[in-house]
Amino acid sequence: MPKISVEMPGELLGDLDEHVGDDGKFVNRSDAIRASVRKTLDVLDEIDARHGRLADGESAEQHAPEDDPE
Repeated sequence: MPKISVEMPGELLGDLDEHVGDDGKFVNRSDAIRASVRKTLDVLDEIDARHGRLADGESAEQHAPEDDPE
């Protein structure tokens, strides 16, 4: 899996960290960021589909991984 580097404001990172760890929904930051990116891409695909901007034969579900728990 490729690694990337992301810069973000400390306040946003603090908010993210509230959802990570033993008491949070996500095991680690990477898991939380992957889930957020998936969700954002799904929403953008839905918007594109409503506006007829998806390529012919392409659907919003086509971009979601099958093992995505959400």
